[in-house]
Amino acid sequence: MTRTFKVLSLLLSYPTQELQEAAPALREALAGDDLLTEARYPGLYALVDQLGERDLYDLQERYVLLFDRTRSLSLHLFEHVHGESRDRGQAMVDLQTMYAEHGMFVSARELPDYLPLFLEFLGTRPLADARELLGQPLHVLTALRERLVKRGSDYAPVFAALEALADGKAEPELLAEARAVPDDDPTDLAALDRAWEETAVTFGPDTAPDTQGGCPKAEWMLQRMNDASTGAGSPARPGAQ
Repeated sequence: MTRTFKVLSLLLSYPTQELQEAAPALREALAGDDLLTEARYPGLYALVDQLGERDLYDLQERYVLLFDRTRSLSLHLFEHVHGESRDRGQAMVDLQTMYAEHGMFVSARELPDYLPLFLEFLGTRPLADARELLGQPLHVLTALRERLVKRGSDYAPVFAALEALADGKAEPELLAEARAVPDDDPTDLAALDRAWEETAVTFGPDTAPDTQGGCPKAEWMLQRMNDASTGAGSPARPGAQ
Protein backbone atom coordinates (compact mmCIF):
# COMPACT_ATOMS: atom_id res chain seq x y z
CA MET A 1 0.00 0.00 0.00
CA THR A 2 1.21 3.52 -0.86
CA ARG A 3 0.74 5.45 2.37
CA THR A 4 0.66 8.89 0.76
CA PHE A 5 -2.63 8.15 -0.99
CA LYS A 6 -4.12 6.90 2.28
CA VAL A 7 -2.97 10.04 4.11
CA LEU A 8 -4.40 12.34 1.44
CA SER A 9 -7.63 10.36 1.62
CA LEU A 10 -7.82 10.96 5.37
CA LEU A 11 -7.00 14.66 5.01
CA LEU A 12 -10.02 15.04 2.72
CA SER A 13 -12.31 13.08 5.05
CA TYR A 14 -14.78 14.57 7.53
CA PRO A 15 -12.82 15.59 10.66
CA THR A 16 -13.31 13.30 13.65
CA GLN A 17 -11.66 12.84 17.01
CA GLU A 18 -9.92 9.74 15.64
CA LEU A 19 -8.48 11.79 12.80
CA GLN A 20 -7.24 14.41 15.25
CA GLU A 21 -5.52 11.77 17.36
CA ALA A 22 -3.88 10.31 14.24
CA ALA A 23 -2.32 13.63 13.16
CA PRO A 24 1.25 12.77 14.31
CA ALA A 25 1.06 9.43 12.48
CA LEU A 26 -0.13 11.18 9.30
CA ARG A 27 2.90 13.47 9.39
CA GLU A 28 5.20 10.50 9.83
CA ALA A 29 3.56 8.55 7.01
CA LEU A 30 3.89 11.45 4.55
CA ALA A 31 7.58 11.86 5.34
CA GLY A 32 8.19 8.11 5.16
CA ASP A 33 6.81 7.66 1.64
CA ASP A 34 8.86 10.51 0.14
CA LEU A 35 6.72 10.60 -3.02
CA LEU A 36 6.37 14.36 -3.25
CA THR A 37 8.86 17.14 -3.83
CA GLU A 38 10.00 19.08 -0.80
CA ALA A 39 7.89 22.11 -1.75
CA ARG A 40 4.66 20.12 -1.34
CA TYR A 41 5.12 19.16 2.29
CA PRO A 42 4.78 22.47 4.22
CA GLY A 43 1.17 23.00 3.10
CA LEU A 44 0.25 19.41 3.91
CA TYR A 45 1.94 19.55 7.31
CA ALA A 46 0.10 22.80 8.07
CA LEU A 47 -3.24 21.11 7.38
CA VAL A 48 -2.25 18.07 9.45
CA ASP A 49 -1.32 20.36 12.35
CA GLN A 50 -4.65 22.22 12.09
CA LEU A 51 -6.60 18.97 12.11
CA GLY A 52 -4.69 17.87 15.19
CA GLU A 53 -4.86 21.11 17.17
CA ARG A 54 -7.96 23.14 16.29
CA ASP A 55 -11.38 22.79 17.88
CA LEU A 56 -13.14 19.80 16.35
CA TYR A 57 -16.47 21.60 15.94
CA ASP A 58 -14.76 24.42 14.01
CA LEU A 59 -13.00 21.92 11.77
CA GLN A 60 -16.25 20.11 11.03
CA GLU A 61 -18.10 23.35 10.33
CA ARG A 62 -15.38 24.45 7.89
CA TYR A 63 -15.46 21.08 6.14
CA VAL A 64 -19.24 21.13 5.70
CA LEU A 65 -19.23 24.68 4.34
CA LEU A 66 -16.53 23.84 1.84
CA PHE A 67 -17.32 20.38 0.58
CA ASP A 68 -20.94 19.61 1.52
CA ARG A 69 -22.59 22.98 1.00
CA THR A 70 -20.57 24.15 -2.01
CA ARG A 71 -21.48 22.10 -5.05
CA SER A 72 -18.56 23.47 -7.09
CA LEU A 73 -16.24 21.97 -4.45
CA SER A 74 -18.03 18.64 -4.15
CA LEU A 75 -15.70 15.72 -3.42
CA HIS A 76 -17.85 13.45 -5.59
CA LEU A 77 -15.95 13.22 -8.87
CA PHE A 78 -18.89 12.52 -11.17
CA GLU A 79 -20.67 15.60 -9.84
CA HIS A 80 -18.21 17.63 -11.92
CA VAL A 81 -18.50 15.47 -15.03
CA HIS A 82 -22.25 15.50 -15.49
CA GLY A 83 -25.25 16.19 -13.33
CA GLU A 84 -28.03 13.83 -14.39
CA SER A 85 -28.94 11.29 -11.72
CA ARG A 86 -29.92 8.57 -14.19
CA ASP A 87 -26.57 8.95 -15.98
CA ARG A 88 -24.47 8.95 -12.83
CA GLY A 89 -26.22 5.92 -11.37
CA GLN A 90 -24.84 3.35 -13.81
CA ALA A 91 -21.42 4.98 -13.76
CA MET A 92 -21.45 4.55 -9.96
CA VAL A 93 -22.30 0.87 -10.32
CA ASP A 94 -19.46 0.37 -12.78
CA LEU A 95 -16.95 2.15 -10.53
CA GLN A 96 -18.06 0.07 -7.56
CA THR A 97 -17.57 -3.05 -9.70
CA MET A 98 -14.02 -1.96 -10.52
CA TYR A 99 -13.29 -1.62 -6.80
CA ALA A 100 -14.73 -5.06 -6.07
CA GLU A 101 -12.71 -6.68 -8.86
CA HIS A 102 -9.59 -5.53 -7.04
CA GLY A 103 -10.77 -6.69 -3.62
CA MET A 104 -12.22 -3.47 -2.19
CA PHE A 105 -15.89 -3.57 -1.22
CA VAL A 106 -17.81 -0.34 -0.65
CA SER A 107 -20.44 0.14 2.04
CA ALA A 108 -23.97 0.83 0.82
CA ARG A 109 -23.74 4.17 2.67
CA GLU A 110 -20.83 5.37 0.50
CA LEU A 111 -20.86 6.67 -3.06
CA PRO A 112 -18.01 5.14 -5.08
CA ASP A 113 -16.98 8.45 -6.67
CA TYR A 114 -16.26 10.08 -3.29
CA LEU A 115 -12.68 11.31 -3.67
CA PRO A 116 -11.37 10.06 -0.28
CA LEU A 117 -12.71 6.59 -1.14
CA PHE A 118 -11.11 6.73 -4.60
CA LEU A 119 -7.78 7.71 -3.02
CA GLU A 120 -8.07 4.87 -0.52
CA PHE A 121 -8.49 2.51 -3.49
CA LEU A 122 -5.44 4.01 -5.21
CA GLY A 123 -3.44 3.31 -2.08
CA THR A 124 -4.01 -0.41 -2.65
CA ARG A 125 -2.71 -0.33 -6.23
CA PRO A 126 0.88 -0.41 -7.51
CA LEU A 127 2.25 3.13 -7.67
CA ALA A 128 2.40 3.30 -11.47
CA ASP A 129 -1.23 2.16 -11.74
CA ALA A 130 -2.33 4.57 -9.02
CA ARG A 131 -0.71 7.51 -10.79
CA GLU A 132 -2.31 6.58 -14.09
CA LEU A 133 -5.75 6.19 -12.50
CA LEU A 134 -5.38 9.52 -10.71
CA GLY A 135 -4.64 11.18 -14.03
CA GLN A 136 -8.10 10.38 -15.39
CA PRO A 137 -10.02 12.97 -13.30
CA LEU A 138 -7.07 15.39 -13.30
CA HIS A 139 -9.11 18.20 -14.86
CA VAL A 140 -11.56 17.97 -11.94
CA LEU A 141 -8.75 17.99 -9.36
CA THR A 142 -7.12 21.01 -10.99
CA ALA A 143 -10.39 22.98 -11.03
CA LEU A 144 -11.01 22.13 -7.37
CA ARG A 145 -7.49 23.22 -6.40
CA GLU A 146 -7.93 26.55 -8.22
CA ARG A 147 -11.23 27.26 -6.43
CA LEU A 148 -9.72 26.42 -3.06
CA VAL A 149 -6.72 28.67 -3.75
CA LYS A 150 -9.09 31.55 -4.50
CA ARG A 151 -10.70 30.97 -1.11
CA GLY A 152 -7.32 30.83 0.63
CA SER A 153 -8.28 27.35 1.86
CA ASP A 154 -5.81 25.19 3.75
CA TYR A 155 -7.14 22.22 1.76
CA ALA A 156 -5.65 23.52 -1.51
CA PRO A 157 -2.23 21.85 -0.89
CA VAL A 158 -3.90 18.43 -0.87
CA PHE A 159 -5.11 18.97 -4.43
CA ALA A 160 -1.74 20.39 -5.47
CA ALA A 161 -0.19 17.17 -4.16
CA LEU A 162 -2.69 15.07 -6.12
CA GLU A 163 -1.86 16.98 -9.29
CA ALA A 164 1.84 16.33 -8.68
CA LEU A 165 1.23 12.61 -8.14
CA ALA A 166 -0.97 12.12 -11.21
CA ASP A 167 0.43 11.02 -14.54
CA GLY A 168 0.10 13.45 -17.42
CA LYS A 169 -1.60 16.82 -17.65
CA ALA A 170 -5.27 17.79 -17.63
CA GLU A 171 -6.72 17.92 -21.15
CA PRO A 172 -7.33 21.59 -22.04
CA GLU A 173 -10.89 21.11 -23.28
CA LEU A 174 -11.99 19.16 -20.23
CA LEU A 175 -10.23 21.60 -17.90
CA ALA A 176 -11.95 24.54 -19.58
CA GLU A 177 -15.32 22.86 -19.04
CA ALA A 178 -14.53 22.17 -15.38
CA ARG A 179 -13.43 25.77 -14.86
CA ALA A 180 -16.63 27.06 -16.47
CA VAL A 181 -18.83 25.63 -13.69
CA PRO A 182 -20.18 28.54 -11.59
CA ASP A 183 -18.64 28.79 -8.13
CA ASP A 184 -21.67 28.79 -5.83
CA ASP A 185 -22.23 30.53 -2.51
CA PRO A 186 -22.50 28.08 0.44
CA THR A 187 -24.54 30.63 2.40
CA ASP A 188 -27.32 30.72 -0.24
CA LEU A 189 -29.36 27.85 1.18
CA ALA A 190 -32.26 28.16 -1.28
CA ALA A 191 -29.93 27.90 -4.27
CA LEU A 192 -28.10 25.03 -2.61
CA ASP A 193 -31.33 23.09 -2.10
CA ARG A 194 -32.31 23.60 -5.74
CA ALA A 195 -28.90 22.46 -6.98
CA TRP A 196 -28.86 19.24 -4.96
CA GLU A 197 -32.50 18.44 -5.74
CA GLU A 198 -31.68 18.63 -9.44
CA THR A 199 -28.69 16.29 -9.11
CA ALA A 200 -29.72 13.70 -6.52
CA VAL A 201 -28.23 10.33 -7.47
CA THR A 202 -29.40 6.79 -6.89
CA PHE A 203 -27.52 3.63 -7.74
CA GLY A 204 -27.25 0.00 -6.79
CA PRO A 205 -28.53 -3.40 -7.87
CA ASP A 206 -31.99 -2.02 -8.62
CA THR A 207 -30.75 0.88 -10.70
CA ALA A 208 -31.67 0.32 -14.33
CA PRO A 209 -28.89 1.11 -16.80
CA ASP A 210 -29.50 4.14 -18.99
CA THR A 211 -30.72 2.70 -22.27
CA GLN A 212 -29.60 5.84 -24.09
CA GLY A 213 -25.99 5.14 -23.15
CA GLY A 214 -25.57 7.46 -20.17
CA CYS A 215 -23.20 10.38 -20.14
CA PRO A 216 -20.38 9.83 -22.66
CA LYS A 217 -17.86 11.93 -20.70
CA ALA A 218 -18.42 10.00 -17.49
CA GLU A 219 -18.31 6.70 -19.33
CA TRP A 220 -15.09 7.77 -21.05
CA MET A 221 -13.46 8.74 -17.76
CA LEU A 222 -14.60 5.50 -16.13
CA GLN A 223 -13.40 3.45 -19.11
CA ARG A 224 -9.98 5.07 -18.83
CA MET A 225 -9.91 4.19 -15.13
CA ASN A 226 -10.76 0.59 -15.97
CA ASP A 227 -8.14 0.49 -18.72
CA ALA A 228 -5.51 1.89 -16.37
CA SER A 229 -6.30 -0.77 -13.78
CA THR A 230 -6.02 -3.59 -16.35
CA GLY A 231 -3.23 -2.23 -18.52
CA ALA A 232 -5.41 -1.82 -21.63
CA GLY A 233 -5.10 1.10 -24.02
CA SER A 234 -7.18 4.23 -23.43
CA PRO A 235 -10.30 4.90 -25.55
CA ALA A 236 -10.73 8.05 -27.59
CA ARG A 237 -12.43 10.93 -25.77
CA PRO A 238 -16.04 11.61 -26.88
CA GLY A 239 -16.10 14.40 -29.43
CA ALA A 240 -12.38 14.13 -30.18
CA GLN A 241 -11.47 14.19 -33.85
